[in-house]
Amino acid sequence: MTTLFTSYRLGGLTLPNRLVMAPMTRVRAAAGGLATPSMAAYYAQRATAGLIVSEGVQPSAVGQSNPGTPGLHTDEQVAAWRPVTDAVHTNGGRIFAQLMHGGRVSHPDTIGTLPVGPSAVAAVGEVFTPSGPQPAPVPRALDLAEIPEHAGSYADAARRAVDAGFDGVELHGANGYLISQFLSSNANLRTDGYGGPIAHRIRFAVEAVAATAEAVGADRVGIRLSPGATFWGVQETEVRELYTALLTELATLGLAYVHLEATSDEDVLTALRRAWPGTLIMNPVLPMGPKQAGRDDADHWLGLGADLISFGRGFLANPDLVERLRRGLPIAPVDEATYYQGGDAGYLTYPAHQDVA
Repeated sequence: MTTLFTSYRLGGLTLPNRLVMAPMTRVRAAAGGLATPSMAAYYAQRATAGLIVSEGVQPSAVGQSNPGTPGLHTDEQVAAWRPVTDAVHTNGGRIFAQLMHGGRVSHPDTIGTLPVGPSAVAAVGEVFTPSGPQPAPVPRALDLAEIPEHAGSYADAARRAVDAGFDGVELHGANGYLISQFLSSNANLRTDGYGGPIAHRIRFAVEAVAATAEAVGADRVGIRLSPGATFWGVQETEVRELYTALLTELATLGLAYVHLEATSDEDVLTALRRAWPGTLIMNPVLPMGPKQAGRDDADHWLGLGADLISFGRGFLANPDLVERLRRGLPIAPVDEATYYQGGDAGYLTYPAHQDVA
């Protein structure tokens, strides 16, 4: 009988359990997008996860969304990540880098230029900047000739990730960032081969994934998707048809996995499970929603055909989440005030269960 604690073969890796630490932005990087010793300690504390997916890492300077986030587009950033991946491996873990191009979800005060997107349509809401939240600007629409460069930036960053010691990469195709913007029917108003009908809207995602798979090997590449989500104001028409078409194209590439968020009705998500022949990681509750995922949610999705289950807030507040779930121990709540405040409080200070007084 398959449980959360059954081992699983993922590409060239053997995972000791089926728990995945989901990517979570923590804005603790140093100037220049450099990983830090505290980041090494943070990920090493959670190395009992079957797989860790890092926080979003910008694949290019223009792809940076938030201040304080790390990159993988300079030699210095690669060198700064090596102690992080070494610490995870020393503690027996496995770690993928999530490659996150923010697209229009950025600001000139952060990146020094207008952010880019498929069309000149602003995101909804305020974006983080070095001086605090500001209204999302209208991005510069990418010229047709520029699009391959941005699709290729994921592949370039993937090469650097492998050089930095990561076991693989996950493209962030969810939550209203660049890949999601191309999939969208309101952020993407293009009338060329990258916009309009479904076959055109999925093109950027397929090209970015294919380039990355060619760069580092398909068995080191996954993608995270949020079908039907409305983060940053994106909307998608024909959600089931859109993602079925995308997964059908991706299925030819031999990827390590697809990582779905619970952002659509269960019948849509189970249909996508049937459409995807490979490994499925399921994030079983709405990211940033009112509910924190628990054992029941995980078991439910294992029963529906997911292979691996990702936990976000659970791993953030419980570095020993695997053992807590295995033994039925209490799951500590997260302190939301410390998500993005910087420093080690609320980052390295969550205790393991045996350390609680």
